[in-house]
Parts: sequence; structure tokens; C-alpha cells
Amino acid sequence: MRQDRIARLRQLLETRELDAVLLAGSASLRYFCGFSGSDGALMVSADAVIFLTDSRYTSQAGHEVVADLIRQYSGKVEGIAGLIGEQGWHRVGFEAEAISFALAQRLQGQAPQECDWQPLGQEVQALRQRKDAEEIRIMAAAARLAGDAFEEIRPTIRPGVTERELALALEFAMKRRGAEDKSFDFIVASGERGALPHGVASQRRLAAGELVTFDFGARWQGYCSDETVTLALGEVPAQLEEVYHVVLTARRLALEQVRPGVALRELDRVARDHIAASGYGPFFGHGLGHGVGLEVHEQPLVSGRSEAVAEIDMVFTIEPGIYLPGAGGVRIEDTIQVTADGYRRLTCLPKEYSVLPV
Repeated sequence: MRQDRIARLRQLLETRELDAVLLAGSASLRYFCGFSGSDGALMVSADAVIFLTDSRYTSQAGHEVVADLIRQYSGKVEGIAGLIGEQGWHRVGFEAEAISFALAQRLQGQAPQECDWQPLGQEVQALRQRKDAEEIRIMAAAARLAGDAFEEIRPTIRPGVTERELALALEFAMKRRGAEDKSFDFIVASGERGALPHGVASQRRLAAGELVTFDFGARWQGYCSDETVTLALGEVPAQLEEVYHVVLTARRLALEQVRPGVALRELDRVARDHIAASGYGPFFGHGLGHGVGLEVHEQPLVSGRSEAVAEIDMVFTIEPGIYLPGAGGVRIEDTIQVTADGYRRLTCLPKEYSVLPV
């Protein structure tokens, strides 16, 4: 599996006419060599895979890393620059989204003057957008873990409890089931706060007659889950119930279009057109979805700006939403795997309109 991933990375070297590539982002390190620590670097050339880290992680790297050589450095910049000089690499690509401008400048200052540094943008992340069977197995397990935790706390979603209390209860329930961490800071947005697409849990207390949105995920074996449900606390105003069904239909229409070869911007268009035709177009401002994997937001992008097409074993979210300032909002989200004949849901919670007792 690692050899296949390195082979695809080497194809990028050939395409960009590079002698070597420097990877330093935690997701890239885990994906290409298996390292799960917080600091290290991977350098890949046409004939060598070399991992570098400091004394804190040398033993860990010995257990985790698949590479031709593991080297310990006392200083990261000096270690990387020294290796480049030893190997005689002249044209080096670097993971621009994971290496800061300051670090890049220091590397340029320490490496041989003839070294030509080439920033790599989303090309590296794009190598991860099609998942293998093991990745999908892990992601489905993370989604089940998160879904089971949500079902555990569902009875506690009632008027009077704060958003933050629910977020903490959900996090604890996930970790009791073995989650390494949460995928991101949970969104729990009730009442008027439901109009905030990224309304991180606050001290607001839930009240009867309003909607509450939960956007949450678990991290397990390095991989993320991502799911959103919106629930009604008792009877809510008719407009909010209508909005829920508009979003639910937009989700269904987009899912029905998922298949290999479809443009991802077309999925966005189908959902957005339905929301606009229902009179709520101005209230759906974000893209329809995003890739999920070692990072909770990664390639591919599912929006009107996307240039990608669906491919078998891509994993991404479908998450239409409507946000009405001063009234509330609805988002419904599933993470899906593209299959040969459509899609498979990795998330598992029901999405039909649900009214909780008050």
C-alpha cells in the first residue's frame, strides 16, 4: 500500500521535473510513510524515501515509518538542508500548504544556493482523494462510532440544557467508545444561532419550539468522520419545518446524481437550484461539500467552483443548508463514498424530520 502511494508521488516528481519532494504536513506524513507524531519530514526522490525527525520521535518512527532510511536531526532546517546537499538535489518541491513562509525562507537560506525550490499546492493533497479499502473501512468505523455516541446523548437534548453541555457530552461519549479525538470543534447551534453555519457550541440554553443543529465527527486511527443533523425541539414555526424539508430534498436530489464521471459542480448546482426554486437561494452561501480523510476538510471540493469529477472511492460530504438570520437554520450532512453504480453512505444517522419531546 505504501509502495503504491510512493509510486504516485514519484509520478508527480516526474510531471513537475523535480529531483525530490519535501513533505512536512501531518496528514502527508501519515499517508505516505505511516508516521503519526507531530514533527518530522519526509523526502522522496526517484530512488530514495528518507524520513527525518528529532530525538523525541526516533523510537516511534522506528516502529511506524516505512522508509529506506530514518535519520535523526538536532535541528530540522539543518537536517533537511544537509540531506539535500548530500544527495545533490537541485530542484526540490515542497508542500506549500504545510510549510510556513518563515520555514521555507530558512530552508532556502541553509540549502545549497543552486537549489531551486518549487512550491506544490493541492497536487499533493489530490493524491489522497481516492481512498483505498482500508481507509474506507476505518472511516466507516469512525462514522459508526460518532453516530452511536450521538444516539447515546440524544435523550439529553431537551430545553434548558446548554449547547456546550451537549457538545461535551458528545465528545465524552465518543472517547468512551475509543475515539482518538474529535474531528473538529463541534457545532451545536440552537434557535437563532442555527443561522450561523459555523456556530460552535455556546452557553446558550435550548428552548422548546426551535431547531438545533449538531455538526460533529470522530477521529479514529487518524481518519475523520463528519456528519450533521438538525432536530426539532417540539413543534417549531411552520417556516422552519418547511426549510427542513427543502434542505432534505436538496440532499436527496444531489445524492441521486452521484456516480463516477459526474462533475462535482453539477451536484452543487442540483442542490442549489432546488433551494433557489423554493425561495431560499440567498440563504445557502457555502459549497455543497468537501473531501474527508486524514483531514476533515480536504480534496475534492464539491462546489460551483470545483473542476473535479467524481471518481470511484472518492469520499466527500453532501451538506446543503439554509440559514435564516434571526430565525434559525437547517443543515443536513452525510459523508459518502463514490461507488461504481452510485454512492454508499459512510455516516449512518437517519435524516428524516425528527421531533424531540419537550
